[in-house]
Amino acid sequence: MKAVVALGANLEEPRKAIELAIELLKQATDVTAVSSLYETEPVGGPEQDNYINAVVTLESELPAADLLSLLHGIEKSMGRVREVHWGPRVIDLDLISYGTLLSKSEELTLPHPRAHERRFVLQPWHEIEPDAILLTHGRIDQLLEQLPPSL
Repeated sequence: MKAVVALGANLEEPRKAIELAIELLKQATDVTAVSSLYETEPVGGPEQDNYINAVVTLESELPAADLLSLLHGIEKSMGRVREVHWGPRVIDLDLISYGTLLSKSEELTLPHPRAHERRFVLQPWHEIEPDAILLTHGRIDQLLEQLPPSL
């Protein structure tokens, strides 16, 4: 099943962290596309440095909860600590969508509940999949047109 995963980092060496996370994803799944790296301003949370963001698409046969566990395992192996909500981080891997799966549980909400309002997700995704559709929200090119330039 096709998954869309957003990556972000803004601590230590964020470009290297994104590149390492992509390599780890390639070892664990079938990565089908990788966006360029984007530098973006933080949204929400405390004052912090800019982020480096990217999006990958991949194919996986794992159940959604197991794919999410894999993403969390990569984060943990890279030193991710969850202390401050929307705070700075060594690496962040978010499952944006997984096939046509809709989920609204405590563990996993699909599609990602804020993806439609995050330029740092939609722009890199649009780069690698210009005709993509975010379930429940529509075409990502149209969603991008509705966003202010800095989100």
